Amino acid sequence: MTQLLLALGIALIILTAVAALRCIIGPTMADRALGLDTVNTLVVAAMVVLAAAFDEVILADIAIVYALLSFIGTLYFAKFLEGRL
Repeated sequence: MTQLLLALGIALIILTAVAALRCIIGPTMADRALGLDTVNTLVVAAMVVLAAAFDEVILADIAIVYALLSFIGTLYFAKFLEGRL
């Protein structure tokens, strides 16, 4: 079971690199925002999977806090793109 979770964690890290590439080469700011939000979501998922693999509760707690901060950052960036800031 641990090997499966580690393989899933590695796959999520690879997908995070692909989403980060979208942030770099995205032609518009909306593409970059979507790429950044995807990176944040994949990082949270990888942290939860690795917390289960290593049986570390603190990683799950950190993932929850990171998800909350990511959500607030996405809202802030969306308001910035709309021109309301």
